[in-house]
Amino acid sequence: MADNQTFNKLKKLLKHYEANLTLLHDKDDNYYLNTPISDKNKKAEFFGAVQIKKSYVAFHLMPVYYYPNLLDNISQDLKDRMQGKSCFNFKEIDDKHFKELATLTKKSFELYKSKEKI
Repeated sequence: MADNQTFNKLKKLLKHYEANLTLLHDKDDNYYLNTPISDKNKKAEFFGAVQIKKSYVAFHLMPVYYYPNLLDNISQDLKDRMQGKSCFNFKEIDDKHFKELATLTKKSFELYKSKEKI
């Protein structure tokens, strides 16, 4: 099924950061990461998720909600895939946009790290 392949490709973008984040869900249709709890960060915060929905696969990246300037240099095509302020929707594998999301995810992770959320 195309949804599973799309889900697995998007999951890899987040899985790269799993060792530094807290895994909440790792199911066939839902992969979800939070920031860890620390002395500085008293409660966990949502970092990102990939979920299979009814007609698309959703890639959530919460740092872009709190820091919308992270979106300043993304392509209009990727912006067009956004639903709300932090979710990107895909119906099929799109390597060009997945590469762009990988860069955005890395920038998001690095920003959270610099703010000591990770």
